[in-house]
Amino acid sequence: MANAVEAPKRRALGKGLESLLPRVTASTEESPKPAADGTPREIPVGQIDRNPYQTRTRFDEAQLAELTASVAATGVVQPILVRSLPNGRFQLIAGERRWLASQRAGKETVPAILRQVSDEQAMEMTIVENLQRTDLNPIEQARAYERLSREFKLTQEQMAQRTGKDRASVANFLRLLRLPEQVQGKVEAGELTFGHARALLALENPETILNAAQKVMALSMSVRQTESYVQGILNPEKREKGKEKEKSLATDPNVREAEVRLQSALGLRVRIEDKNGRGRVIIEYSKLDDFDGLLEALAG
Repeated sequence: MANAVEAPKRRALGKGLESLLPRVTASTEESPKPAADGTPREIPVGQIDRNPYQTRTRFDEAQLAELTASVAATGVVQPILVRSLPNGRFQLIAGERRWLASQRAGKETVPAILRQVSDEQAMEMTIVENLQRTDLNPIEQARAYERLSREFKLTQEQMAQRTGKDRASVANFLRLLRLPEQVQGKVEAGELTFGHARALLALENPETILNAAQKVMALSMSVRQTESYVQGILNPEKREKGKEKEKSLATDPNVREAEVRLQSALGLRVRIEDKNGRGRVIIEYSKLDDFDGLLEALAG
């Protein structure tokens, strides 16, 4: 009579990763096998396959190097979680960084706890476990939420409850996937923050977003500066009025009066930049006829 018991039906998420991991009894005496009672056992690092449902796509190399040094010195403190495969190998459920660090540290084995779960349960647990961490980048989190929605038909409210987030945060992460792929890549690489990305989404048009993102990075704009810049693109008239108002408040009344007189005489926009009696006069024209008229007026 087989000792292994069937995996239970899918349980609700959000009660901790352990609540999703049904315990199993070892079905054979093959060695090495993790203990069936949940007690960690050492299994060969080379017999473990990467989790195909892993949400994380990037690892901080400096942090991974630190973990590798720690594993080399003291070993793995917290066991990884694995499930058995039909071919006798094991597949990661959680603990990829510890597994990678063990490989880099030259460890032959790693402590592991065995759980028997279906493909669906494994994917569900991996995604939720990753979302409960703090070091996923915004795009990785967005893709994880999108996958929960697509694969398990969860609403934003359900995803929020099961990952310990609020619904508005879930919605904001999902909106990041509306960004052009090039901009998503910049967010994923850390060149643009979550705040920058949220501000850029107000533009909606992909080409406009891409152009704006390039300027934001080129000028090293803060999030607040990016928000102001985006509002200027959306409301150009308001931006110009704001500039005029700001300028009129800062300009000396005598200088401002001279600008008005010159604009009236020339029929063109005139700016005077004055500092302690020294400066320059800037006359703007938009077509050649305006320039010809200006030239004639000055020459005359």
